This record gives sequence, structure tokens and C-alpha cells, in this order.
Amino acid sequence: MKLLARVLRLQLPGRLAASGRLGAGQEPSGPAGRYWASVRAVRTSPKLSLAGPHIIATGRIMRPDDANVAGNVHGGTILKMIEEAGAIISTRHCNSQNGERCVAALARVERTDFLSPMCIGEVAHVSAEITYTSKHSVEVQVNVMSENILTGAKKLTNKATLWYVPLSLKNVDKVLEVPPVVYTRQEQEEEGRKRYEAQKLERMETKWRNGDIVQPVLNPEPNTVSYSQSSLIHLVGPSDCTLHGFVHGGVTMKLMDEVAGIVAARHCKTNIVTASVDAINFHDKIRKGCVITISGRMTFTSNKSMEIEVLVDADPVVDNSQKRYRAASAFFTYVSLSQEGKPLPVPQLVPETEDEKKRFEEGKGRYLQMKAKRQGQVEPQP
Repeated sequence: MKLLARVLRLQLPGRLAASGRLGAGQEPSGPAGRYWASVRAVRTSPKLSLAGPHIIATGRIMRPDDANVAGNVHGGTILKMIEEAGAIISTRHCNSQNGERCVAALARVERTDFLSPMCIGEVAHVSAEITYTSKHSVEVQVNVMSENILTGAKKLTNKATLWYVPLSLKNVDKVLEVPPVVYTRQEQEEEGRKRYEAQKLERMETKWRNGDIVQPVLNPEPNTVSYSQSSLIHLVGPSDCTLHGFVHGGVTMKLMDEVAGIVAARHCKTNIVTASVDAINFHDKIRKGCVITISGRMTFTSNKSMEIEVLVDADPVVDNSQKRYRAASAFFTYVSLSQEGKPLPVPQLVPETEDEKKRFEEGKGRYLQMKAKRQGQVEPQP
């Protein structure tokens, strides 16, 4: 009843006036008045302030079909929830002014660390906030908290940064301009511009780095790249797509994590969980009706972690004018866990070909770079 009463108090002022409960031009008071004042401010202001209420929060309980056999929630499930929150807030912002309507499409996800595992029965709380806008893109930062509803204990499980671009509802290939925001501090805009330029440069480099294709090998030896490499073929249907008719970024990320998990499980034969995802770059849109092939292969192993490269290729089978193309790529890091949830040693990867040895050394470089970065972030003990 309390919820119903609150909903009734937030009725449109026009409806209240029509019912005779408000005079012409009179505004509702209390929570409803403050709410509709903020709505008008967003609709009429040429710029949205970063100090304003432009944060959204979503949440749901984790079910058995969200998790693996050990009860740990799939990393792909969490990535999908993160992307959904980012898509909502960025699409809402891009349509906050009068003009051509659009939907925000995911272009890139920065490196995302899985700080703590989430389990069946816990509630995932996802909050998203716009932190920077360029002329044609929106940066959204998302935090994920898990809540044990039996004890009330909460913990931070994920922090992610996503980049979106607004695409016209009338023309999917037309990128619209993003409404600007007002920053509370000048440093916010300068720091955001640096992040924008850095991700833009890396996206250009990554687009041409992953041009090869994962090829199957007969009778591979254990612990080799060929032994654990895996592929998944998926026909893109309406339930996978946005209003534009192209795939949600969260759907693609969930499929990528699923393939990476299969590769990791085949390699070490134990329970595995996602530890982190390097930057995911979406090189091109995937349209409804395409057949996508998600391929994963092991690139590097340390003592207790595995790096898996995942490639997404789209084949527009109903359009003869377009050839198969690379749609997305990323590196996933997994760890092996015991039945008690403790990290286990990982079988060492045996690279065979020159390309595999090259990818192994590149993966080792990324691992050492991230390890040094984490150690640098640890505050010295007094």
C-alpha cells in the first residue's frame, strides 16, 4: 500500500490538474513536486550537470541458471547486467534533449576485474553513472555489489567502464551527437578527455591485431592450445537484439565468457571462475539474422591463472553483399578453484607453433604489466 500511495503521488501534474486536484499551472508539492521539477530540468536544460541525479540502479536475485555447477555466478551473467545498466543510462541521456531519437550502442568495455565471486541466492545491485561525454560518445562507470539477504552483508564484486555511441533510430549507420554535460570540476573533463583519447587509440590498434581465425586440429595433445580451443555457433534472433535489430553488447559478452569458460575448464579439468576481462572492443555491429561464431583459445598460463583470447566473427547469411567480418575481440583471465574455493595451480600451456609461442610471450607481457600495476596500487604497510 505504501508503494501504491507513492506511485499515486508521482502522477503527472496534467492529470492532477484535469482531475481538479490542482489548479491550472499549479505544481504538486512534496516528493512529486521535486521529482517533476527535476524531470523538467533535464528536458529543458541544454547541458546535464554531473552533479545532478543522473545515476540509475538495478538489481535482481541470482538464480541457479545464472551460475556454474559449483554455484558461482557466471562472469558473463554479470557482464550482461553491467551492459544493461549502461545502455539504459546512456540511451536516456542521449535522448534528454529534443531532436532525433536514438539508442546507445556499446562500443567498448575497459578492463574489468572480478573482485569477489557472487553466488546463487545473493542479490546483485548494479549502479551506473555517466562520467564523461565527447561529441559522439558517452563514458559510463558501473559498480556491482552483491548482497547476502540472509545476513545483510554486502561486498563490491565489479567495477567497469563502458563507452557508448548514439545511433539514430531512423538510420542505424548514423551516429548522432551526444548532449553535453557540465562538470563540477575542470579536472573531471580533462581526465575524461585523456581516457577517451587512450581508448580511441587502443581500439584502432586492436581492430587490426586479431585478423586470424581459430582452426581445429585433429587429435591434439593435452595442455596444448589445440586441445582446449573451443567454438560456439549462434544464430542471432529477435530476443538478442535492440530496437535497431542488432545484438545487445551484453548478449555478445555473455557468449564470449561462456566460450572462454569452456576453454579454461577443458585445460585444467576443475571448477573455474572469471578473474578479469581485458578491454572488449566491438569493431562492428551484428545484425539480426547473422550467424556468429565465438572462438576461444588459450594464449598464456601463469602459476594460477589462464589467459584466453576470444574472437567473434559474424556471417550475414541472408545478405550476399556482405562478407564474414570480425565483430568483437577480448582477452579473458580465469583461475582454477578447489571444492573449498581456494586457488589451484594451473597446468602449464605448451605452445607448439611459432604463432602460439608469439601469443604466449605477448600474454606474458600483459600478465607482468598488470601484476606490476596491481603491486604499485598496494599501499605500503607502516
